[in-house]
Amino acid sequence: MFDGLLLLPVGLGWQHGSWPLGWLWLALVASGLYHGVNPGMGWPLAVSAGLMDKSPRALFRALWALAAGHLLATLLVLLPFAFLLVLAEWQRSIQLGASLLVIGFGIYRLIERRHPRTLARIPPTQLALWSFAVAIAHGAALMLVPIYLGLCRAFELDAGHEAAGALMKASLGMAVLVSVVHVVAMVSAGGCLAWLVYRYLGLRFVARSWFNLDAIWATSLILVGAVALAFNLASWR
Repeated sequence: MFDGLLLLPVGLGWQHGSWPLGWLWLALVASGLYHGVNPGMGWPLAVSAGLMDKSPRALFRALWALAAGHLLATLLVLLPFAFLLVLAEWQRSIQLGASLLVIGFGIYRLIERRHPRTLARIPPTQLALWSFAVAIAHGAALMLVPIYLGLCRAFELDAGHEAAGALMKASLGMAVLVSVVHVVAMVSAGGCLAWLVYRYLGLRFVARSWFNLDAIWATSLILVGAVALAFNLASWR
């Protein structure tokens, strides 16, 4: 079923495009590491699960649940854009609109710092659902859209080079690849922090060094959207 789905994005190296392609992949991994380090994405809950059950297996089960929810959220956001890319005549509008959407959401998060009340109603035992809701509510999944569209543009996934069926397959493959790379980076960073706190540093480290990244989070959304907007405008000249 998935034969050839990921061959196009995986088989192409850095040499396929120009230097922006490498920066887009770097931005994708960096966003995953950033989301993983951010306590708001859930790694303290993994530490809590491990301590409550007195087992590292509980910690890793929690990390898997957080990863599953985050992955589902990114796919839910990216897949509609994969379908839209088939409409080649709208590609520029889609790319510019997505960049402006991320910038606008970043400005909103910068002004409105309060967490959605619905998140507090999800019990800690439902980590996958919680991770999914957080990734949607705080724009973690939305942040990947400009990067994804930029990669599609760099790989020339347009109707001028591909038939509609092949284009859809390539777009979906890129969406899956972007989501997986991002989540792997996120879980690697968050998992390392969770393990260090659980095994060596203890809860006092979290209490003493807790950091609030709300403002940085909102600013990063605006920055990603602005960079993507500039990249798209330059590529269409």
